[in-house]
Amino acid sequence: MLKQLSIYAENKKGTLEQITGILLEQNINILGSMTDDGAEYGVNRMVVSRPEEAFESVRKAGYICSLKNVIGVEVEDRVGNLNSLLKTLNEMNVNIHYLYLSFNRESGLPIMVFSTDDIWEVENSLQNRGYETV
Repeated sequence: MLKQLSIYAENKKGTLEQITGILLEQNINILGSMTDDGAEYGVNRMVVSRPEEAFESVRKAGYICSLKNVIGVEVEDRVGNLNSLLKTLNEMNVNIHYLYLSFNRESGLPIMVFSTDDIWEVENSLQNRGYETV
């Protein structure tokens, strides 16, 4: 199970650079991320090397943030693998709230990171179907 750092920040020039600077100061690596923008505020979702420390550092800097469990599934880098994973999740009647890509530095394989309801059950079901979760 992965922990995701979600940061709610004003959508203005330099904000993301400030956030990544905070993580840099703490020597925290960003392993995967996505940014959803809105008119005034956005959500920066990140899988980082030390999520609890990242959370505290970003929070102390005045940002509203949270930690959330998400699922990471390792997939081979080949055509159709994302579709195959999504088909499996659809067959399991799983709704995905959002999905983004990360990378396993040890195995060299991509990791699809996603949020869904009942993540413990979904993770176990995927493992029972032969998927490698991280």
